[in-house]
Amino acid sequence: MGFLAPHTERIYAAFRFMAGLMFVQHGFQKLFGWFGGTPDGSPAAIVYGAGTIELAGGALVALGLFAGPAAFIASGTMAFAFAFHAFVISNPKSIFPIVNQGELAALYCFAFLFIAAKGSGIWSVDAARAGR
Repeated sequence: MGFLAPHTERIYAAFRFMAGLMFVQHGFQKLFGWFGGTPDGSPAAIVYGAGTIELAGGALVALGLFAGPAAFIASGTMAFAFAFHAFVISNPKSIFPIVNQGELAALYCFAFLFIAAKGSGIWSVDAARAGR
């Protein structure tokens, strides 16, 4: 779609911002009980570990501050979440995200992997610090 080509960097910046912002909400949900809270009985390592990565990593990605490293860590966290859905919490156990309810984890994993590869881009704190 050639008409979008001139806007690629701006679209990427909006994507990076929204992915980070959506991820932050999961952190608030786990750490502070917002947006429906975390299910009772969730392991503390998941609540505090993943919640902290979601909150801090999502904020860094959204702001475009060290977005590459933050997104890489977030991608790994979501790869673990996908495996957790596939082999631990789903019933029946399945590697298919549509069955194990891990679609969001799988999508976040690859979205953050892309952000890790591309970096902060325009409209970011990193770009402002570099004088771009």
